[in-house]
Parts: sequence; C-alpha cells; structure tokens
Amino acid sequence: MYTKGKNFSEIQMGEKASFTKTISESDVYLFAGISGDFNPLHVDEEYAKKTIFGTRIAHGGLAASLLAPVLGMKLPGLGTVALETTTKFRKPVYFGDTITCLVEVVGKLDRLKAIKMKIVWTNQKGEVVSKGETLVIPPG
Repeated sequence: MYTKGKNFSEIQMGEKASFTKTISESDVYLFAGISGDFNPLHVDEEYAKKTIFGTRIAHGGLAASLLAPVLGMKLPGLGTVALETTTKFRKPVYFGDTITCLVEVVGKLDRLKAIKMKIVWTNQKGEVVSKGETLVIPPG
C-alpha cells in the first residue's frame, strides 16, 4: 500500500527534492489554532499595519513546516525520522506568497546511517526567506 522511502545506501550526495505551497489566510489561522500562537502580527491586520511589515505575516514555523512533506514524502521519503533541524529566518512570508522548500544532500554519516541536508526556503520572487540544515535517518 505504501512505498518506503530511499534507504541510506540509495541516497546520493547532491540529490535534491522540494515542495511548494502558496500560503493562504486560512493556513495562517489554522496554524495559529494548532500552535496556539495568536500573535496579532499574524492575525490582526490593524495591528500589523503599524509594524515594520505594514501587514500581517505568516508564522515562521508555518513556512518551516513545509520541510515535513519533503522529508516524509520525497527525500528520503516514507519512514524517515528527523533527528535535528536548524532554521534561520531571513525575510517575512506574506499571505499569498508561494514558498518552495528545497533540500539537498550534503553529507552521509556512516556511523549513524544518517543523512545531512541543507535546506533553503524561497518565495515566488526567488528570495531566500529561510535557510538551515537537517539531519535525518532514512528508512532501513
């Protein structure tokens, strides 16, 4: 019924995968409900107009969560376990932005049978909104 993702030996250095999603107002409100983060910067336009952004922005964690479908569904795929992830936020994500999360294999740790990947999140203008790294154990 399910096809297991790539195992450690099948994954190649430089291999890439991505996921793209347009961030909607509904996404932001649902994320606020799930996370409990109702910061007015995300959910109150009148408040947000008075900030340096001039309008509401998406939660950093919402854009960062676009990593999950890449790791869990594409590379390595089903059965992947994430060990650690670092994220550096560089630009705000606005409602209506189309965000692509791209991972690239940059290391293989034989001792752990783990894969190290760099992550870059970009918007529809090609601007980097976040970047980071992740360490995962692919399915056995």
